[in-house]
Amino acid sequence: MNSTTAQLPRRDEVRVEDTWDLSSLFASDQEWESTFRQWRERISEYEQFRGTLGQSPQRLAQCLEFDLEMDRLGERLGCYAYLKTAEDTTNSHYQQMRGRFLQAAAQAGEAASFIRPEIMAIDPERMEQFLDSTELEPYRLMLRRILRYRPHTLSPAEERLLAMQLPMAETASQVFRQLNDADLKFGTIRDHKGQEVVLSHATFGVLLRSPERRVRKEAFHQYYATYQEHANTLAATLEGSVQRDVYYARARNYPSALEKALFPDHVPTSVYENLIRCVRHHLPALHKYYRIRRQAMGLEQLHVYDTYVPILAQLERRHSWEQAVELILEALQPLGEEYCQVLRQGLLGRWCDRYENQGKQSGAFSYGTYDGDPYILMNFKEEVLDHVFTLAHEAGHSMHSWYSARHQPYHYYNYTIFVAEVASTFNEELLFHHMLSQARDKQERAYLINRQIDDIRGTIIRQTMFAEFEKTIHEIVERGEALTRETFCQIYHQLLEAYFGPEVVLDPELDLECFRIPHFYRAFYVYKYATGMSAAIALSRRVLQGGEQEREAYLNFLKGGCSKDPLDLLRDAGVDMESPEPVNTALEYFAQLVDELEQLLL
Repeated sequence: MNSTTAQLPRRDEVRVEDTWDLSSLFASDQEWESTFRQWRERISEYEQFRGTLGQSPQRLAQCLEFDLEMDRLGERLGCYAYLKTAEDTTNSHYQQMRGRFLQAAAQAGEAASFIRPEIMAIDPERMEQFLDSTELEPYRLMLRRILRYRPHTLSPAEERLLAMQLPMAETASQVFRQLNDADLKFGTIRDHKGQEVVLSHATFGVLLRSPERRVRKEAFHQYYATYQEHANTLAATLEGSVQRDVYYARARNYPSALEKALFPDHVPTSVYENLIRCVRHHLPALHKYYRIRRQAMGLEQLHVYDTYVPILAQLERRHSWEQAVELILEALQPLGEEYCQVLRQGLLGRWCDRYENQGKQSGAFSYGTYDGDPYILMNFKEEVLDHVFTLAHEAGHSMHSWYSARHQPYHYYNYTIFVAEVASTFNEELLFHHMLSQARDKQERAYLINRQIDDIRGTIIRQTMFAEFEKTIHEIVERGEALTRETFCQIYHQLLEAYFGPEVVLDPELDLECFRIPHFYRAFYVYKYATGMSAAIALSRRVLQGGEQEREAYLNFLKGGCSKDPLDLLRDAGVDMESPEPVNTALEYFAQLVDELEQLLL
């Protein structure tokens, strides 16, 4: 245990007021244990429904009701166990608790695995008659979503073979994780204070923000030297992952791996392609930003390792937890009294586990459930402004869960990832606009604008570059061509040249970045960050510039859960993501921020 960790309080030393109160889930570990035993015993009750779902609408409704009841209680049990492990990851009692739950949840999933195939097997004409019945009316949308997969569902024997392949299909991503997270070692670096720091995935990002250029440069080259040594292995694992995606798309009768990935959210490929096209069109504003950054930093040449450090020093402003909450609530006033009052009670009450302690999970997250409070884990530091934005972000997720759980039945409350980032980023947008309006001088204004520019750059533009890379490498395999280390690096280098432009020197090692991005092993996911932030910027402008109607449209979006497809939920809120307009609006806003930063700094 290092000295920094040792200075942190043990979990039992943390003030109760600074921790979350999990009693909305279970009053005690003993209550959890009792409920868990009862829930686990009920898993065997699934068997009574096997082979009977096509008998009548009533029988199918009874099975769905039981399955949802089990799933709802399982959600509570799983949330409590997970949050307990997050409090202190070294606590073996809670690790065992979560392990027992996961084992039982796998058994429940296996016991319920007959439901979807039996629903699919019901004759389409007979199923239409079922869907018209009053018994199945509450589940009509859920059933139609299952039935959408009929063209992509194979015979029982073929499905069995595909299921048997799953462990093998995960080999590429498992090899990557083991190599990347466990085996790669990067050595040590002396930071700007002369202290020796172990170079790792976590410290790499910190060192790239070092005020001393030597530190940034050494960290960059040393980090990528390790990837250089293992580039052939990494290329083989990434190629294996792409081959897997293409294989499963073809096996399940999808036109492409991209269309298979977009199918669950009912998103057409035009949304993906519009995003890439719009970002490409607005790249000159990004290139201008890099010129401003180079000049403001007084550099003859700007390297990629110079693009993460803030141009201006961190604002010397501390926020206690209470001050941070008040600042966020002031910013969120446009969302109305109910939103702010509920959030105030949650953030000043005990939704949140606020500060670091020994063994606590790092980072931040929101974990909302249907029957419990929407909890937030933070590792809040008063001197870090980014943590105020992080709290606003997680509060957006939590209020999304709060509204959805109160306005939808259980099976329609759990919103998809496609819309999840909208609610969280929306809150950050309102906080930024509020803080900008309160800026005390040009330097503070420039700092906030620079932060916002880098946020859009990282969330919309960089993620779109990743999305374009994923699309290109999958299309190569779909054409029957080979993916090699050289092919990967060549494609990635062309993207780097396009996105960074003439103002940034591209060190040769940067081509290897394509081998270290974990998201590439879960292809066609990163575009959701870009579309989410674009939608959030557009919606925040509507609310800030509008009135009661615009606010209610946004709140109805939060209340919608998954009662409609993601694009329809956003369209009702006032943003059409099938149109290029929201992305164009976000990037025009980006260009305006770049222009103002130039006026403030140069």
